[in-house]
Amino acid sequence: MLIVFEGIDGSGKTTLSNRVARELRQAGLRVRHVREDGKLASPVSEGLRLFTKNPLHLALTPMAELLLYSARETQLLEEVTRPALAEYEVVIADRFLYTAEVLARWGRGLPEHTVRPVVDACTRGLRPERVFLIDVDPAIARARRRISKLLAPDTGAPSSRKGLAGAGMQTRLRVGYRALAAESPEQWTLIENTDVTLEALVTQLTQEVLRMVRGGEPGTPSSTPRAPTPPRSADEARASFLERVDRWMEEEPGLAAWFLSGLEGVDIDERRERLATRCPELIAHGLAGLTDASAWDLRARLEQAAPVQVLGSLKAPAAESPQAWALRERWEQRAPEAVAASLDGLGSEQAWAMRERLHGRFPEPVVTSLTGLGDARAWVLRERWLSQRGGQAVLGQEKVARIACRSIRGVDDAPAWDWRERAWEVAPDAVLRTLEGLDSERAWALREQHAGRASRLVLESLRGLNNPRAWALRESFGVSCEEALESFEGMDGATAWRLRQALADTWPAATVKSMGPLASSARGQELISRLLTEHPRDFALLRQAARVAAHPGQERRHATA
Repeated sequence: MLIVFEGIDGSGKTTLSNRVARELRQAGLRVRHVREDGKLASPVSEGLRLFTKNPLHLALTPMAELLLYSARETQLLEEVTRPALAEYEVVIADRFLYTAEVLARWGRGLPEHTVRPVVDACTRGLRPERVFLIDVDPAIARARRRISKLLAPDTGAPSSRKGLAGAGMQTRLRVGYRALAAESPEQWTLIENTDVTLEALVTQLTQEVLRMVRGGEPGTPSSTPRAPTPPRSADEARASFLERVDRWMEEEPGLAAWFLSGLEGVDIDERRERLATRCPELIAHGLAGLTDASAWDLRARLEQAAPVQVLGSLKAPAAESPQAWALRERWEQRAPEAVAASLDGLGSEQAWAMRERLHGRFPEPVVTSLTGLGDARAWVLRERWLSQRGGQAVLGQEKVARIACRSIRGVDDAPAWDWRERAWEVAPDAVLRTLEGLDSERAWALREQHAGRASRLVLESLRGLNNPRAWALRESFGVSCEEALESFEGMDGATAWRLRQALADTWPAATVKSMGPLASSARGQELISRLLTEHPRDFALLRQAARVAAHPGQERRHATA
């Protein structure tokens, strides 16, 4: 019996499939999981997975990608899955060829008549007895992935190539999975993984498989949750948002802590206090940029438990405050790399003095802190670091290239372009990230050449740019990439409002975020109210509306203690 778990990245399918496999073994069944603990049982398939994930392969076309994803799953199917079906009572797969189909059709836009023959040829008639679609709001799935990344040791691995298409990719893939499930309800079971505990889901899924093995009738598929009563205003959205957070505080405190990030108000402070000892790293991370007395008090109390995250929270407007410098000085000897990273983009004399003290022992975090700085002092440090690594030739090594690109982000002079050219062959995605805010002809040529392959990076680099070329790119890719909206946050011109209105129902949360302080205007409040009514299940929208709501203690925010 073949059981498949499908769903978008971060849906929980890997965790659930592994837990269910263990539970079935404890129940006495012979079980083979072909992706035990997240690693494909076929070395060939694992190699293909790493190849397709690597952003170095930026130029990979949709058709080539489909063939590679299909090859990955076919190799696993022929090498491991089919033989296991002859030996084990239950074979579990975390993903199947449905992944290749959904990515090709809904992710990349290839037509069904092109994709289906490829998938059918690979399966050779094999169909899973059950496909569990682990369904979750993409915003929640994305948060879970980011939490794992924040809490895990830094491996230095680059972002996934699939992520270069932007956050909207996961939304499209979710639509695709749900469409396949609707086509074959007798085979697919939709499992909601938003407000259900892990243990409850493991029990539900294990019992369902046991019923199938023992010849019982399949369980009733999970129904779509009843639509909540939509909030009618930002204030009601804030209440609904906090109600959801309060449930997570008991069931999934890390998620509650994550979604409090960057929010302000006495009601938010109270919840941070309750989570501080349980999730110190996440609460500290969520203080980024906050400058009120409560935020500084929490930093002081959390700095022993989570010094890296506390130092990482020293973003503008908190970055150059007296409290920030006192914090850096306390940790300069104990966490020098995190201190150096906290200097990102700072050009004050205090920042330069601290860089000079740290550069000899920790040159790399010092060099990466030079983001946006193109003056002579910055280039002296960059060249000193590069000469210590072996000179210009080492820019052809991926690790060195990525460090170099972080350092020259937002720098538009000739040496920066020389570094970009040398780094392109090994880290093209990192090079595209360096274009943030640049308005030169060379920057535009690179953007326009690669916008179709890395739309998220290109659109993110448009932040703050208000010219016809920027608006043309936003309009071209806005329907598929919500980062188009985020790139003009706070802009109040006619073009900005026209694009917001055009994309509002495609990306409601990003639309609200794009308004920035304009969300409090009459025009902004009217748009928020309409979106809340028409998209009541969109949690990311709920959070963005909660951010702009009037709340207790609002009058004291951003007041430096």
